[in-house]
Amino acid sequence: MSRSAASPTGDTDQVGVTAIPLRLIIGDEELLVERAVARALASARAADPDAELRRVAAASLTRSELAELVSPSLFAEGRVVVLDSAHEASKDVAAAITDYVKAPVDGVSLVVLHAGGARGKALADALRSAGAEVTECTRVTRYDERVDFVKAEVRRAGGRITQDGVRVLIDAVGNDLRELAAAAGQLVADTAGAVDETAVRRYHRGRAEVTGFAVAEKAVTGDRAGALEALRWAELLGVPAVLVADALADAVRTVAKVGAAGRGDPYRMAGSLGMPPWKVRKAQAQARGWRPAGIARAMAAVAEVNADVKGASADANYALERAVMRVVSAREAR
Repeated sequence: MSRSAASPTGDTDQVGVTAIPLRLIIGDEELLVERAVARALASARAADPDAELRRVAAASLTRSELAELVSPSLFAEGRVVVLDSAHEASKDVAAAITDYVKAPVDGVSLVVLHAGGARGKALADALRSAGAEVTECTRVTRYDERVDFVKAEVRRAGGRITQDGVRVLIDAVGNDLRELAAAAGQLVADTAGAVDETAVRRYHRGRAEVTGFAVAEKAVTGDRAGALEALRWAELLGVPAVLVADALADAVRTVAKVGAAGRGDPYRMAGSLGMPPWKVRKAQAQARGWRPAGIARAMAAVAEVNADVKGASADANYALERAVMRVVSAREAR
């Protein structure tokens, strides 16, 4: 078994130029996971430019469907098969995966995504034993880890950043790795690579609210004008539409989760809800204006826009604006 520990950027210490038959990606830090999948595909296509990508949710997979996915190709074309959330696979499918990796098909690169933890651990252990290349993508939770991530992202973009610059950037942008990565890359491009506190403040002056999370927070509190204004700024500054959609979905889910838990001490509730006390406290305030029917409508809106910004809609910006309006209207519904 080879281990390919993800760096703070999601790069690994072995990139490889040939297709690797079995990869196990452990963890639930989405940005790092997606980068690991992208590297697996790039590696396969370095060996075969026409390698096909097939990606399926393990939970919905059957043994026969798995067999079809990994069956030899008639013309020996390369193939990358990505199994999402393998820890949710049925026992039958997990057993089929375990059987397959004992004698993998030539030309097929199987990439298994597993959240880690106890659920489905036997499958992960079997893949390790079968010699899978393992990439760890554990969630970045500590402040010093985010500092390392920002520094690495700036280096990845070809620049350098001062310690004060890192601190101010995290204060302005927040904790989301996708937004931090986008901001780091943009700063390097705008400053010819030399990023310091002054540069960060100049770029983000008065606009710390111009992130996906700020658009979302204004929407779930019913601030229609503020949410649309923040959305316009986000579009102008090039904040990726998918980040805004993700933030909107996270805000609605958080309000739903905290609202359903009822009132209580944020510090006592934090553990059971799986979020920090400050986030519980903020969501408690946001949830006061919501009713169950409105939450249901908002959940439908954010689910739809998630698909829209990933290609279902021809105009992602219009889809985001419509979603923001639907969330605000859902909160106002009585």
